[in-house]
Amino acid sequence: MNFQEYDLRAEAVAIYPGQGTLTGLSYAALCMGGETGEFQDKLKRVFRDDGGVLTSERIAALRLECGDVLWYVAAAARELGCTLEQIAEMNIAKLESRKDRGVVHGQGDNR
Repeated sequence: MNFQEYDLRAEAVAIYPGQGTLTGLSYAALCMGGETGEFQDKLKRVFRDDGGVLTSERIAALRLECGDVLWYVAAAARELGCTLEQIAEMNIAKLESRKDRGVVHGQGDNR
């Protein structure tokens, strides 16, 4: 599946408050953070409960959480008036520019 198809299918199941408003963007951002926290919690359990061994069950659970994060990233992109593909293209362009200028390491978005 490509980003364009994902965007269409994700939008088809998008039911959340305030779509198309600041409330919709805020909701997507808050949920993105929550899902990221769920991913982190599942990863924590690898160390706490599994002795640092990444089992196939944990991998499956982490993949599902990645999908949830992706869904909210797509929703946030939609709320910002762009597509997931556009977000990905902007991100790669930014990272390639940093690499070309030798500023991959460091801090701040505008390096």
